[in-house]
Amino acid sequence: MKKSTLIILIGMSALFMGSCNNTGKKAKEAAAVTANEISTEAATEQAFDPATLPEEPVFEIKTTEGSMIIRLYSETPQHRDNFVKLAAGHYYDNILFHRVINGFMIQCGDPESRTATPEQRLGSGGPGYTVPAEFVTGLTHKKGAIAAARTGDAVNPEKASSGSQFYIVHNPETCRQLDGNYTVFGEVTEGLEIIDRIASVPTGTADRPVTDVRIISVLPVL
Repeated sequence: MKKSTLIILIGMSALFMGSCNNTGKKAKEAAAVTANEISTEAATEQAFDPATLPEEPVFEIKTTEGSMIIRLYSETPQHRDNFVKLAAGHYYDNILFHRVINGFMIQCGDPESRTATPEQRLGSGGPGYTVPAEFVTGLTHKKGAIAAARTGDAVNPEKASSGSQFYIVHNPETCRQLDGNYTVFGEVTEGLEIIDRIASVPTGTADRPVTDVRIISVLPVL
C-alpha cells in the first residue's frame, strides 16, 4: 500500500511536503548503523515512569538548536498519554525536524528520519496507528502551540491524528485556519526563541532543513 504523507492544510490548498563518492557513502552507512544501535539500546529501558507524572506533564525537548519546555493539556488525554508513552520509550530521540516552513510551523515525529539520507523524502513514518481527534474549544493555534499532524480529509474524514508526528506553531496568523481541524494538545511555555531559530534555518526539497535539526531527548521536568 502506498504511504500517505502527513500534511498540514491551509484553507482549501495543501502545502506539499515540499551523488556521493564511496567514502561519503560508507560514512553515511556507518552513521546510520550507529544511530540504529543507539536507538535499540535506548529502547531496552524506559526513560521515565509515566505513572509518576502529573495530569498536565511538563517536558524538556532538547534539540540541536536549544531546548524548549512544553506542557501537555489534560483536556486532550489521548494525545497526552500517547506522547508520554512514546517519550518514555525514547521514540523521539534523534528524530529530525523534517519539515520547516518559516512563518508557519516546524514539524517532526517521523521515525524514518532518524537514519534518513540527505535526499530521502520524509513525512510518512509513524508507529502504525492513529489517535482519534480531540478538538477542544479554546485550544487554538497560538505561537508555540503543539498539534498533531495527520493525513488529509479525503483519506481521513475523521481527522484522526498521526500516532507520532506533531508540529509546533511559528506564526499563529497563518495557522489560524487549522483550528478545529488539527488537534492541539500542548504548548511551549519556555524557549519560544528556539522555534524562531529552527524556523529560520535554510531548507531544500519538501521543506526539509539543509542541515539536520534533531531532537536529542524528550524528558519530563519533575
